[in-house]
Amino acid sequence: MKQLDIPVYSIDRFNSKSEKTIQFQIEPFDINRNFKVTYPHRHDDFYEILFLTQGQGIHTIDFQNYTIKPNTIFFLSPGQIHELDLSEDVKGYIFLFTSSFYHFNKTDPYKLFELPFFYNLNQETPPIYLENQAEKQVLTELFNNAIYENQQNLTDSEEAIRALLDLILIQCKRIYPLSNYDDKTSKGKIMVKRFKQLIEEKCQENLSVKDYAHLLAITPNYLSETVKSVTGRTSTDLINDRMIMEIKRFLTHTDLGISEIAYQLNFSDQSYFSKYFKKLTNLSPLEFRNGLSR
Repeated sequence: MKQLDIPVYSIDRFNSKSEKTIQFQIEPFDINRNFKVTYPHRHDDFYEILFLTQGQGIHTIDFQNYTIKPNTIFFLSPGQIHELDLSEDVKGYIFLFTSSFYHFNKTDPYKLFELPFFYNLNQETPPIYLENQAEKQVLTELFNNAIYENQQNLTDSEEAIRALLDLILIQCKRIYPLSNYDDKTSKGKIMVKRFKQLIEEKCQENLSVKDYAHLLAITPNYLSETVKSVTGRTSTDLINDRMIMEIKRFLTHTDLGISEIAYQLNFSDQSYFSKYFKKLTNLSPLEFRNGLSR
């Protein structure tokens, strides 16, 4: 069977210090940065903050094109497919980090889910376009300080870099353009974000609402009621949204046959798979694939 063509990279692939395994990477970003990665690709279990201070281009994240212009900040969660088309003069900073690096010494294992740009309850995660000069200066200094700590290898530098990451994320959270984001994130919202993370992790297993409820150690009814209360949609809707995205990824970025994709995504048979996709998109899988070349 043919394998998925989209490469999945671990954080070690981006390591400029090849002598050891890493949990974070912070460095300047420009057109010459190359760690033998190809686009499009996705990340396995780490997060990315990309702060571009100069240059232009397009950043495509899960089929959505975002314009790159000076002072744009992008956020990527594990599993998202992305592709960069950059001008030659692009400059900025990139901060990669694992969940374990971020959560080290934190008592709340779901702290990352409180951030509106990671595991957003909506499908899209738009970037920040910085307009305020003071905000640009604050973030630029934080990134530069983190790079300095990483380059100098000072005493407790990892703790200092983790603290600077916290400050970067706090600053981004303050200015992130999400009008319906409630800073006092409720327990229900945290649970829904945990549900969405599980959907990301288990998507290709094609699990049911009952299966996810079991993993969350709650009842299916409680899961459904909480998801409906927080998002206005059903648990099944969120599962279907993510599955349709995954099917589109396979149809767009691989040459796997329809039956092969159905098998990869744990559908009982091709007929049911095709009916499922058409019901939710009004297109058959083949019609969707054929439409990509038009």
